[in-house]
Amino acid sequence: MSGTLVLVRHGQSEWNLKNLFTGWRDPDLTDKGREEAELGANALKDTGMTFDVAYVSVLTRAQHTLDIILDITGQKGVETIRDQALNERDYGDLSGLNKDDARQRWGEEQVHEWRRSYDVPPPGGESLKDTGARVWPYYMTEILPRVLRGETVLVSAHGNSLRALVMILDRMSPDDVTGLNLATGVPMVYKLKADSTVESKEVLGDMSSAH
Repeated sequence: MSGTLVLVRHGQSEWNLKNLFTGWRDPDLTDKGREEAELGANALKDTGMTFDVAYVSVLTRAQHTLDIILDITGQKGVETIRDQALNERDYGDLSGLNKDDARQRWGEEQVHEWRRSYDVPPPGGESLKDTGARVWPYYMTEILPRVLRGETVLVSAHGNSLRALVMILDRMSPDDVTGLNLATGVPMVYKLKADSTVESKEVLGDMSSAH
């Protein structure tokens, strides 16, 4: 019995727009971000998919993306579980800083390493590996068992918490994942086999070529 796992990165946030490091800070979606969530929601609606449970981080931008999806697909009553295990990576001392200002302060190369390396954390923050260290156990103990029971599970989260998940689903190496960017608001639909490996992956309405 194959279950379905749907991953959606939240739409553009106010701080994405301002080019700020966000992390665990809690800005809301922009108008564009709401539109991105609506596009993703309509793509999901077109599949006729019904969800058994939704998981979401404790941050507003992911929750509002989820609200839009459940509203447009007519599934507002679905069981919803919030957990900070799905939060965006914590950028520590970089949180709230403009990315260009950070480059001027620490240098282009250092900021690039903090942003894109696998295991080098920014000061006081988390690396992608650290983010995975809280996302992966939560996925294995809470989310995966429900998918393996044949349920359709929706996860609304963040660029880095979802990159950590995509890394294990797509069997990417630490080197591979450093180049992975996930489009905002675009659902990734995984069908899993009984052994938890991926049977198929479909990206719905992938707008990346249009960005």
